[in-house]
Amino acid sequence: MGKIDQRLVELGIAVPKPAVPVANYVGFVRTGNLVFTAGQVTLADGKLHYQGKVGAEISLEDANRGARLCAINILSQLREACGGDLDRVQRIVKLVGFVNAIPSFTDHPKVVNGASDLMVEVFGDRGKHARSAVGSGSLPLNVAVEVEAIAEIA
Repeated sequence: MGKIDQRLVELGIAVPKPAVPVANYVGFVRTGNLVFTAGQVTLADGKLHYQGKVGAEISLEDANRGARLCAINILSQLREACGGDLDRVQRIVKLVGFVNAIPSFTDHPKVVNGASDLMVEVFGDRGKHARSAVGSGSLPLNVAVEVEAIAEIA
């Protein structure tokens, strides 16, 4: 078991098998030593969680938990891209988080912190990344948050 897998066990995080794309795209693309993931949503155990508008049906705290779930799904895609070995992840380069929020909501960064914090918990300094946190009028399947990643791998 690699160091990152040991860390995931310590954190009590079970990384699922990658979700199968439901349209004409792939879960990740590797070019050179970079992996670009497709946007990951709040899917766990075959069902969606944290659906609705942040600031109306979904609280900031629940949306933050949703972003963390998106990050776990990013780990799933990265594990696949690394042939099963997350120790190959050299750096989380960038996260982009989209928040399905009411127009007056302005705490998008606090939502996306759920994903950012997980990456640092798992990868330490290699998990520190550039980031964008963007408000959206809607997201696919009415999820509260969607996150995508760029990672450097060995």
